[in-house]
Amino acid sequence: MLILHSFWLSLATYRVRIALDLKGVVFEERAHDLSKGEQNSPEFRKLNPAGAVPALEGGTRQPLTQSLAILEWLEDTYPTPPLLPPDAEGRAIVRSLFLLTAADTHPLVVPRVQAQLVKQFGSNDAAGRAWAAHWFREGLVAYEAQLAPGATRCHGEALSIADLALASHLIGVARFGVDLAEFPKIAAVGESLFAIPAFAAAHPRLQLGAPVESRV
Repeated sequence: MLILHSFWLSLATYRVRIALDLKGVVFEERAHDLSKGEQNSPEFRKLNPAGAVPALEGGTRQPLTQSLAILEWLEDTYPTPPLLPPDAEGRAIVRSLFLLTAADTHPLVVPRVQAQLVKQFGSNDAAGRAWAAHWFREGLVAYEAQLAPGATRCHGEALSIADLALASHLIGVARFGVDLAEFPKIAAVGESLFAIPAFAAAHPRLQLGAPVESRV
C-alpha cells in the first residue's frame, strides 16, 4: 500500500493526489499539519529531511519526495493513463511548463518563505500576500504567452503533468487574489481542468485537516 504524506493546503501534494486518482492507484493518505510544525518532528524528518510534503512511501526502498520526482516514478510504474507525451519534444515542453509553476513561482510563496520574510524583514500579512501575488502574476504572464488559443489543456489535447501543476498553481492564484481577467487562455484551461472529477475530488479544501468552512 502506498502512503501519501500530505498537508491539506499543499499545492505540491495536490499534483500528486490528482495523478494517483487519474491512474487509479490505491493509496492511504496521512496528514501532517505544517501550520503546527509537525514537519519538524524527528519522525517526520526521518521520512523527509527537508521537512516538506508530499512524501510517498511504500513503493520504493526509501520514501520519495519532491512532486516532480514522485510523478515521474508514478508514470514509470503506473503508465496508464500517460501523463507525459510520447515524443521527446512534447515531454520537454510539458516538463518546462511544469517547472515554470512548480520551480519558478511556487518556492517563492510557500509558508517557510513567508515566515522568513516576517523574521528577517518584518513583513506583515498584507506585505506577504502582496509578495505572493507578485510572483504568481509574473508566472502567469510567462505561462499565458505559451498557451495555444482555444486550448483546454496545457499541451496538445491530452492531460499531462503540466495540467496538474497549472491546476495547483491556480489554487494559489485564487488564494492570493490574483485576477485572471488578463489571462484568458489560462482561465479557459483552468475551467476545463477543474471540471474533471479527479481534479475536483483532489482539491485541497476537501482533504484531511482542511477547515470545515473551506469545504463549502
